[in-house]
Amino acid sequence: MRIGIIGAGAMARALGGGWVAAGHEVLVGARSADKAADAATAIGAAAGTLHEAAGFGEVVLLALPVAALDEVLRSVGEQLAGRTVIDCTNAFAPDTAAPQGTTAFVLTEDAVAERVAAGAPGARVVKAFNVCAAEIWASEARVFDERRLAVPLCGDDEAALRQVATLTEDLKLQPVSAGGLNRAKYLEAVSVFTVGLWFAGHDARAVFPPLEAAFATVD
Repeated sequence: MRIGIIGAGAMARALGGGWVAAGHEVLVGARSADKAADAATAIGAAAGTLHEAAGFGEVVLLALPVAALDEVLRSVGEQLAGRTVIDCTNAFAPDTAAPQGTTAFVLTEDAVAERVAAGAPGARVVKAFNVCAAEIWASEARVFDERRLAVPLCGDDEAALRQVATLTEDLKLQPVSAGGLNRAKYLEAVSVFTVGLWFAGHDARAVFPPLEAAFATVD
């Protein structure tokens, strides 16, 4: 599969490197040509401009700081029409209300994925890979407590969801259908909540019982 990556940071390298290793053609584009070249060299991909990355792939990964999204989408948003766009971004900011000495975060924006969809009309946006940090995707560890690490996917286009599910499996991860793009904001909230727990030294996995022990009734 041909994959364009817009961004040259840790997430671009982690996911892009995994896809290169899985045999996909990857082109990294960034606002800085030097950063794009450095990231591409590090993972064995090609390097190019933002426009080249947007036009290269059947699938385009947006691996950008949220603050850069508007500028980039103004530049290449129209090129993304008809393409599968993976949004892995989160709008994090320090939680200034947290007790002194506590590292915690809040969301500065409730629904980044919906803004991406609005800025790239005609694109088939899928929210994915936003719950864990780049270091997790770069790691070889995939199974914890005998359970494969799962990646929730939110999107409205079935073909795009299948493409992203395939790319998830190529990273030896378990894709999980999590509903339409309107539910992506909940993934973003889950991310800020769980990352806050991890930074506070708590095991976020312990919050949720395994499926066989989970139960609830509809009121």
